[in-house]
Amino acid sequence: MLALAACGSGGPRQDANEPSGKFPVKIVTSSFPTRQRLAETSLLRLGVQNTGDRAVPALAITISLDKNAVHPFSRYDPQPGLADPDRPVWVLENDYPKLDGEKRSAGAETANDKTFDFGSLKPGQTVKAVWKVTPVRAGIYTLDYQVDAGLQGKAKAVTANGSPPTGSFVVRISSRPPQTRINDQGEVVVVPQAGGKQGGGK
Repeated sequence: MLALAACGSGGPRQDANEPSGKFPVKIVTSSFPTRQRLAETSLLRLGVQNTGDRAVPALAITISLDKNAVHPFSRYDPQPGLADPDRPVWVLENDYPKLDGEKRSAGAETANDKTFDFGSLKPGQTVKAVWKVTPVRAGIYTLDYQVDAGLQGKAKAVTANGSPPTGSFVVRISSRPPQTRINDQGEVVVVPQAGGKQGGGK
């Protein structure tokens, strides 16, 4: 079952009195390995900067693998009679997402399990969030993300050209086990994959 971080950061939640309007933001970080292996942990990194002159009421990042699934890293199984039709492709590690360089969790859960609320974002401020996930199902998948400025739909995040800040990663998950070697300290380490570069946004 997917784990969701339960405590927020970045300022008080303001969804009770969300202002209307457009809030300019810029996606400054967008990376996720495009080639992965089962049981090999990967990091999804998304960084967002407030480029406007007003505080973003609630920086909300929505991650979705399947629009019909409840959880962000799962696919929906249409087979009738299932108690839980979500089938995880990645498992989110406990206490994630976190802010880059910090040990504490960040991103409060919301009414939508796919959306993480990082709180208010001051003008010029940047939030860099990290999700630590482990793939459990082989295949080729497209993982989408979207940035919002609020939780009620009144505050709209926009890029410099006025479009919604969105993106996606196309990821191939291999069922082959990772190659390992013994380092000088006698530890087993994973050998990096050739061509395992980071994916970018649309």
